[in-house]
Amino acid sequence: MFVVLRVRGSAGKKKDISETLKLLNLTKPNHCILVPKNPVYEGMIAKVKDFITWGEVSNEVKKKLLSKEKDAKLFRLHPPIGGYERKGIRKGFNQGGALGYRGEKINKLIEKMMI
Repeated sequence: MFVVLRVRGSAGKKKDISETLKLLNLTKPNHCILVPKNPVYEGMIAKVKDFITWGEVSNEVKKKLLSKEKDAKLFRLHPPIGGYERKGIRKGFNQGGALGYRGEKINKLIEKMMI
């Protein structure tokens, strides 16, 4: 299962990206959802990869998220304590930024956002 977190705001988006973010229920920055690993969601994630970060969620973080809010579809998180990575929210994770695929490292970011 993937955890998908919206990092960037709404400025400069194309219409098809806005629609995909709405379908994923990621309407604002710091909103987070859990999605299964299947080709449909992977295609949607690939389309909006410049606005989100994602990775495999651990069981511990999943339990914390589900206990935090009753609605299991959308989680509203705080900005991360200590901020995002050094190069900001416009660069990919591999380049030192916050966007893109993180793998297991997404769990550390989600824990920084849960106060």
